[in-house]
Amino acid sequence: MFSGIVEEMAVVTAIRKEQENIHFTLRCSFVDELKIDQSISHNGVCLTVVAIENGTYTVTAMKETLDCSNLGLLKVGDRVNVERSMLMNGRLDGHIVQGHVDQTARCTAMENADGSTYFTFEYKDDAEMARRGYFTVDKGSVTVNGVSLTVCNPTRNTFRVAIIPFTMEVTNFCDIQIGSVVNIEFDILGKYIARLQSLS
Repeated sequence: MFSGIVEEMAVVTAIRKEQENIHFTLRCSFVDELKIDQSISHNGVCLTVVAIENGTYTVTAMKETLDCSNLGLLKVGDRVNVERSMLMNGRLDGHIVQGHVDQTARCTAMENADGSTYFTFEYKDDAEMARRGYFTVDKGSVTVNGVSLTVCNPTRNTFRVAIIPFTMEVTNFCDIQIGSVVNIEFDILGKYIARLQSLS
């Protein structure tokens, strides 16, 4: 479980395909603190450390993960938002993030907001998914590439988020442009409420 507060950006140093899996090797400042089997969020996707060597670590993404996330689009040199799993004795600064990406979305607009930037994202309009809680609500939470954010101006299949300069600097929002594909995870609370309503 994660909070959506990105620790830093890791850099992809190698990519290796093995059948339907892809092994990603990355470098970041806390590699020496990692252990095999540790969970790390990568652009919001929870992946397990499978190897640590020469100041880098490796994680593996299976086909299902690649199909519903932007990880398959990564190239060597790309920057990835990373966060280690949440400590249970600390503050929850973001919101409850499972690291289970629901789908991808595409950036459709960027607007200057007197120092900050509004990003608009569009995702697939699917009525069945919406009935199961896969949607956004105004002032609710959403995770974009692993970053916990507050929703602005949601529609059936779009939402806006406001990115302050600090977040732009320390996450890969600095690399997002119109047309970029991002990972999104909808708020787990909405999914539980939708499930309870379907059972009543």
